[in-house]
Amino acid sequence: MSAFVDIVLPVFALIGVGYAAALFGLFDETATRALSRFVFQFALPVMLFSSLASQGPPAAFEVSYLLAYFLGAGISAGTAALLARGSGPHSRVPVVAGFSAAYGNVILLGIPLVLTALGPDATLPLFALVSVHGPILMTLVTILLERGQGDLGPGARLWATAKGLVTNPILVGLLLGLAVGSSGWTLPEPVAASTALLGQAALPAALFAMGASLAGYSIRGALGLALAVVGLKTVLQPLVVWLLVDHVFAIARPWSDTAILLAAMPTGVNAYLFATRYRTGEAEAATAILLSTAASLVTVSVILALRL
Repeated sequence: MSAFVDIVLPVFALIGVGYAAALFGLFDETATRALSRFVFQFALPVMLFSSLASQGPPAAFEVSYLLAYFLGAGISAGTAALLARGSGPHSRVPVVAGFSAAYGNVILLGIPLVLTALGPDATLPLFALVSVHGPILMTLVTILLERGQGDLGPGARLWATAKGLVTNPILVGLLLGLAVGSSGWTLPEPVAASTALLGQAALPAALFAMGASLAGYSIRGALGLALAVVGLKTVLQPLVVWLLVDHVFAIARPWSDTAILLAAMPTGVNAYLFATRYRTGEAEAATAILLSTAASLVTVSVILALRL
């Protein structure tokens, strides 16, 4: 109960405020996009840089940590794709279902939740995964959805992926923060104060933006498959990751706790954006986003109560 009141409730309360503001027209779609852009391109990278730059040389990196997370995501995605096979031999709904069951909202919800629950010690494992989560999963789903369309060749797709990585603000903030922290160099006081001040806006702004963006979605049917995706994303994936980090790889904390919490994040909004772009599985993706976000309120509370 303490974990719910102290950690989960404040996080979801801010999401609720953003949702209500958008629902009642106090915060429109243009404002939501602008706030999300501010969070992703400025506040979060600066917060990451400021935090890592002040921590000194990082501890040893747990390679098996990423393996455990993506194995869990792969099992969840594969199961969802198998369950969606009945949509037709040429349908791409299984791809969207698999992506919805694997791709979590690790930025707008995962970052505030993990840092609130686990503190600054979780900064490196958190952002190490966040920086590769989107590029890996979105590259795979793009390749699967583009198969046979001929929009991009393999070389062009690889180049676009590499370009996206090196221009990713979060990855840039991660690398710069690690470089400064490892060097032992202390940031000048005005720079440290400015970056810390901007970074403080990241977590509440991210949660508000997530709530406001959810107001644009609705439950539009396809409940059967969507409910299966919700169960896979919020229950099976963190369960598999827990088994791997604790009982197979024996990964130390806070790396193991971070992996489990991020695995329990609800379906990210990019699942709906991909479904809309390729005009397949829109109802399933939108429904999964809303229902998994509600379900994660319970599952995250349970995980925190058990882990903390």
